[in-house]
Amino acid sequence: MSRYLKIVALYVRLGILNELEYRANFFVQLFQSVLSLLLSLGGLSVIFSHTGTLNGWTQSELLAVAGVYFIIGGIIRLVIEPSLWRLMQDVREGTLDFKLLKPVDAQVLVSVNQVQMWKLIDIVMGLGVLAVVFAQPQMQTDPLRALFFVLALLCGGVIVYSFYLMLATISFWFVKVDNILVVFESMYEAGRYPVGIYPGWLRFTLTFLVPVAFAVTIPAEALTGRLSAEMLALGGGLALLLAVVSRLFWLYGVRNYTGASA
Repeated sequence: MSRYLKIVALYVRLGILNELEYRANFFVQLFQSVLSLLLSLGGLSVIFSHTGTLNGWTQSELLAVAGVYFIIGGIIRLVIEPSLWRLMQDVREGTLDFKLLKPVDAQVLVSVNQVQMWKLIDIVMGLGVLAVVFAQPQMQTDPLRALFFVLALLCGGVIVYSFYLMLATISFWFVKVDNILVVFESMYEAGRYPVGIYPGWLRFTLTFLVPVAFAVTIPAEALTGRLSAEMLALGGGLALLLAVVSRLFWLYGVRNYTGASA
């Protein structure tokens, strides 16, 4: 385990060094993140200028959803998305061979080989939004809710990672699958609001086909006291199932990879 932690730390360090070569990216990312946050807050302001609740969610609770949305989005764009984009590129160019030949688990290498450190801004902003929300007296949380939130966040992270890994593994058979990740990124935008506000067909899609609900809505429900232990257990079971399925699918894909010598 310590060996893999050292590998992860090395890739994080390399990612930081690469990003520091282009420090203007920090200001670009800061501008994008602030603009995205302002648009989210502006949308909520418009909605609650006409109603007191949205499908039972108050304005403060929807701000908590927005905070979780930024945290998970930051994690995805920090390491998951850029690393798996790089995996698809390596498969197309045949350069995945260099990772497969190393004496460590190749899945670990492809999962952390690209780190975009400035995406930490989204995570920090999401935490800031949650801090502001739960500083309000009517939104005080308790240790059990905090525990449920951490567990739900971990489950959501595993589910999203496994989903991304399976999509990227498809590149072993198809030359160009980048657009699939673009579609997921577009659908993730729906996570700005609880999936319960959407029509039934879209709610099903965002829960079981594209795991936006488990990534954003369920952790937010944990913070606001809406999440039941049964739903948390379902999320944990789904996270374990997808982790196993994505691992097996990855191993199957590697066996079908012909490499640069094909």
